[in-house]
Amino acid sequence: MKYIFILLLLMILDIGPIPITAGLGLFIVLFRPLWFKTLVDTLYSGKNTP
Repeated sequence: MKYIFILLLLMILDIGPIPITAGLGLFIVLFRPLWFKTLVDTLYSGKNTP
């Protein structure tokens, strides 16, 4: 449920004059942070909470 709120927050921030989502996506693609892998593993494991 908290991931939905994070996505909604990113959608709202992206409406502003500075595109946050594109920069965040580029950061994830270039550096592949551990927190993102943990997030993906949690989402695809079927658990509701990390």
